Amino acid sequence: MFLLDDGWFGNGENARNHDRAGLGDWEVNHAKLPKGIGELCDAATEAGVKFGIWIEPEMVNPRSELYAKHPEWVIRQPNRETYYYRNQLVLDLSNPEVQDYVFSVVDRILTEHPRVAYFKWDCNSPITNVYSPYLKERQGQLYVDHARGVTEVMRRVKEKYPDVPMMLCSGGGARCDYEALKYFTEFWCSDNTDPIERCYIQWGFSQFFLAKAMCAHVTSWNKTASVKFRTDVASMCKLGFDLGLKDLTPDDLAYCQTAVANWKRLQPVILDGCQYRLVSPYESAHMAVSYVSEGRDQAVLFAYDLHPRFAEKTLPVRLEGLDPDGHYLVQEINLLPSAASSLKENGQVFTGDYLMKVGLNVFRSRHLQSRVIELVRQ
Repeated sequence: MFLLDDGWFGNGENARNHDRAGLGDWEVNHAKLPKGIGELCDAATEAGVKFGIWIEPEMVNPRSELYAKHPEWVIRQPNRETYYYRNQLVLDLSNPEVQDYVFSVVDRILTEHPRVAYFKWDCNSPITNVYSPYLKERQGQLYVDHARGVTEVMRRVKEKYPDVPMMLCSGGGARCDYEALKYFTEFWCSDNTDPIERCYIQWGFSQFFLAKAMCAHVTSWNKTASVKFRTDVASMCKLGFDLGLKDLTPDDLAYCQTAVANWKRLQPVILDGCQYRLVSPYESAHMAVSYVSEGRDQAVLFAYDLHPRFAEKTLPVRLEGLDPDGHYLVQEINLLPSAASSLKENGQVFTGDYLMKVGLNVFRSRHLQSRVIELVRQ
């Protein structure tokens, strides 16, 4: 799937060429997309991929037609200087008219372009300038009624388009809760995609949510980390890429293609298996997480070396959740082209009892190294 992110809408002086204009005006930018969204859907279909699109329908820029027409739809104090967080304001979802408008943003795109197969629904601002023109004397209800309004819009979208997957973005906007999972298929945990930071984010996030609810993308953040390390970190959740593939070396591109194929093959284990948090990054210079299939026939272990100390002694990682009487083939995957595994247990068969009591020597003493190990019952 290919996702078109921010910047595709707004025209004239309100064109979305920066973050100071355009929010609220969900008309295709004619200069950027002269043939509209439909042409992108055609191109995606021809390329054999699905097409998704970014929206932020709960927000508005002061430089927009919507704000000019409906200043009363905005949460804003009338008697004080307005504070703009990221150059935008929050629409008042306690107002049923505003709820109808926000619903119409999604509804119109899907009505006009039914091949749009995915939405990234963003939320980049907290509520500031707290005052609702709609609620008037009932300002104490704003936070409650606004949250209920947001949920009502999400419910309506899900009810009309139950088969359209949507990402709710992001953890930084405090959008991640179980109520939202009724309407969205996954969360964007954070805009921070540094792979080291992501280890801590994904470890903590997994205390509350399943891996299938956590989108994790490979980006160019922290180029001191290899593409392999970045990809292996993202592979422990819902894997995606925010990279210019043409900028990758042939070896890195080949690695990514192999890693994607492995992830797709292991997707049932990663997204629907039991997760075991084995080594915490908060207690070690390393991190390890594993997933075990329901029948305990297959498992995958992700191991990351974050910041080992010089010549640090590493200990084996003991797995959990395996059948102690089962026999498992250990195979390192996600290897770079022409690279051989240095895992001493690679290619050998061990009992589940051994793997859970003795473990595997997956850690190393070098910074930003990673290993992905597949275990298959023989």
